[in-house]
Amino acid sequence: MTDTYFDSEAYAKIDFSKTKIQKGEYDNCTFLNCNFESIHASNIQFVECEFIDCNFSNAIVADSSFKDVNFSNCKMIGVKFNEVNPFLLQISFKECQLNFSSFYQLKMAKTNFISCNLEEVDFTEAIANGSFFSDSDLRGAIFEGTNLEKSDFRTAFNFNINPENNRLKGAKFGKENLAGLLLDYKIVIE
Repeated sequence: MTDTYFDSEAYAKIDFSKTKIQKGEYDNCTFLNCNFESIHASNIQFVECEFIDCNFSNAIVADSSFKDVNFSNCKMIGVKFNEVNPFLLQISFKECQLNFSSFYQLKMAKTNFISCNLEEVDFTEAIANGSFFSDSDLRGAIFEGTNLEKSDFRTAFNFNINPENNRLKGAKFGKENLAGLLLDYKIVIE
């Protein structure tokens, strides 16, 4: 049960590590240049919200809902998205730092990652079919038993995806980045 309802509010330059975020439902709210670093942001509902230039690094988001939420230029290092409420989950990321975050076993179909840094991100057993990895760095990202069917990797780089251990039917890759599908085979590509 949600405590409070916030509709169409704008929050700017709030340091939630000092000012505790109120639990409740945030509907159509905008968060600009706010700090959520290492805070407990669990059991909160964010519906049609936008986060711009925010710091979410190491924030705890257990059982929080993100329904049609956009993150732009946010620092989100080490966030365990695998602990969020998966019901109606719909998130997109543009120019975000998501290094060391986890999407383990998360149902996150049609998620956009545009110009993101996804180094060492765990996508193990995630259902990420139809997702878009545009101009994103996937160095060290873990894909194991991941559903990536119909996902677009044409402009992604530094990924290592083993076709034998992941579902890739209909996924798109560019000629320039095909080597990322063959790294496990120790093939020399020149």
